[in-house]
Amino acid sequence: MAAIIRLAGLSGASAVILGAYGSHVLRDQVDEHRKKAFDTGSRYHLLHSVALLGARQARHPLLTALLFSAGIILFCGPCYHYSITGEEKLRKFTPTGGILFILGWLSFIL
Repeated sequence: MAAIIRLAGLSGASAVILGAYGSHVLRDQVDEHRKKAFDTGSRYHLLHSVALLGARQARHPLLTALLFSAGIILFCGPCYHYSITGEEKLRKFTPTGGILFILGWLSFIL
């Protein structure tokens, strides 16, 4: 369980760092579509970092934490990548990340 707390802390800190980067550096360098993608990734990243703390209350906490973590990587990662580079090649993974977020939430009812 302590590993989940540490993971949530690391994820939350990285969400804040990336959010600051988006607000202070990226804002003046990219178009509105890329800004929106970054903001979406940042919002979901921070939300699911907090959700990781709740994973400890699930019947299967490691499963829930794994689903949320994989969702962060596969949903938020491509949003960040696209926003920073303008390359769309990783965006195909965002639906998978979204499904993992949904499964993470549903894992609370197992």
